[in-house]
Amino acid sequence: MARYSRYRILRNASEYYAPLREGRDVKIIEHFETPTLSHPTVAQRTALKTTRHIWKYGDRLYKMANQYYGDVRFWWIIAWYNGAPTEASLKVGDAIEIPLNIEDALRVLGMA
Repeated sequence: MARYSRYRILRNASEYYAPLREGRDVKIIEHFETPTLSHPTVAQRTALKTTRHIWKYGDRLYKMANQYYGDVRFWWIIAWYNGAPTEASLKVGDAIEIPLNIEDALRVLGMA
């Protein structure tokens, strides 16, 4: 399941993107509309089955996504759930929770 499969592709000819278009030698930039994520309630978060992981040297969000979901592209689910937008936000010894069921996590986010 692609992260943006439910979103429209927008064609943007805005002057704001003029330098980008010129650098790419194109007349229009195509991009996905910005998704709006839900902020789950405490009850919704509690209902998600998770496993605890202690962050250690060498850990990477994409590696955990591959391990738990079989797809490195879902690293952002783990980041979102833990309020850690990047790996730099995590320190060795931090306890993080990893939602075990990707479909449930996406549903709580309003993405499924």
